[in-house]
Amino acid sequence: MTAATRPNEPDPDRPGRTVRVSQPRWALATTYTVGVGVASVLAMTGLLLSRLDIALLALPLIAASAWTWDRRPDRTQPSTVTVDLSGRPGQAELEFTLGLSVPDGVEGISLRVTKLGGEVQELLVSPHTMRGLTSRVPLLHSGPQEVVRVEYRLLAADASVVSISDGPLNVDRVVTPAYTAIASLPLPHRLQGLTGTHDSARPGDGGDFRDIHPFTAGDRLRRIDWKATARRGRFAGDLYVRRTAATADATVLIVIDSRDDVGEQVSEWSSNSATMKGTGSLDLAREAASSIAAGYIKVGDRVGFQDLASENRMIAHGGGSQHLWRLLRAIELTRPSGTRTHRQRPPVVVSGALIYVLSSFLDEEAGRMAALWRGNGHRVIAVDVLPTALFGRTTRYDRLAHRILMMERRDRVRSLEAQGVEIVRWQDDGESAPREARLRLLSRPVRGRR
Repeated sequence: MTAATRPNEPDPDRPGRTVRVSQPRWALATTYTVGVGVASVLAMTGLLLSRLDIALLALPLIAASAWTWDRRPDRTQPSTVTVDLSGRPGQAELEFTLGLSVPDGVEGISLRVTKLGGEVQELLVSPHTMRGLTSRVPLLHSGPQEVVRVEYRLLAADASVVSISDGPLNVDRVVTPAYTAIASLPLPHRLQGLTGTHDSARPGDGGDFRDIHPFTAGDRLRRIDWKATARRGRFAGDLYVRRTAATADATVLIVIDSRDDVGEQVSEWSSNSATMKGTGSLDLAREAASSIAAGYIKVGDRVGFQDLASENRMIAHGGGSQHLWRLLRAIELTRPSGTRTHRQRPPVVVSGALIYVLSSFLDEEAGRMAALWRGNGHRVIAVDVLPTALFGRTTRYDRLAHRILMMERRDRVRSLEAQGVEIVRWQDDGESAPREARLRLLSRPVRGRR
């Protein structure tokens, strides 16, 4: 790649457009060098043998080579390739338009277009007839992904002069997961703050009715319940007041385990093909994390985010619509890391926080972190995002390996439940309680639990 090449530059004036401007580097094709070599051999042979007829055979080759050399493209003119993506959020596919601007003298373009999922198109087009190549790309998953990859070579002078490829143009797109704010919101064991939308354990203003209590210094006179005083008062000075619960907000931390991404099709667990694996565990994790974040932010709670596979991808607790946008952006940018991290201790969490751990729980790391947080006194809800397994194209050995893996995973989940971690399966599979019913059950008051 030359210093003049500027790859994958987004166009600020055209959202969805990716532009690449490069200075082509030209090289002589093998046919040209072979022709020059044959002409040289014939000419030398005619001179050495004093055979004019053999020497004359070299003249057409020499003339053709000279004509080709004279028709070389201008080395100072750049080439420009543009890819325009169009599509609205929620659509199942994107449309892209490929445009090319080439230097004068180029007679043909060899194109190789690779779409999401591995579909490859190889084309040989003329720069005079090509006004834009339009095609469609299916969007099968959420998160960051390479939508289109474009590779091209320029052909000039009857393909005797070709450009040297300076690498592909990769067009990436971040697909927003579909989500719905959850309505049933489990709360932590201890609510924080002096205001919010949830009733706390302490008496105060703003909440629902708490109890009837004898009048003490500091109680407001307007809170005296005269009926209760008449019923309970034993002496002339006895007064009773109605107390309400104070309001507070919840502190929630969403933790995603992005170390792997397995799909529905068990046969694709090793290859992890985007088009063949079906719904992936990270697709469900992004949907679940977005739904949880939107639900709590909507009622005024404070939400933070952390990627278990990285110490850098973290968003501190906060609230409001702007903070929700930051959370959703961080969630949709989550991608499989492929690294097997092992933390000696869990990340530090605000005291009294409710922690959601979203993982497939195919190994012990995410469960170990959840157990440590639970041991530190936090309420922990483990969200199981492993998709329902499909066994198409699997062998007997694949099914046996899957069965062993699921037995280990089942023991791991039961161990978490025994340690006080609550389990919610995000994808309804008919075997466990539906997600909404389980969340509604977990939303019951849990004050006083440890």
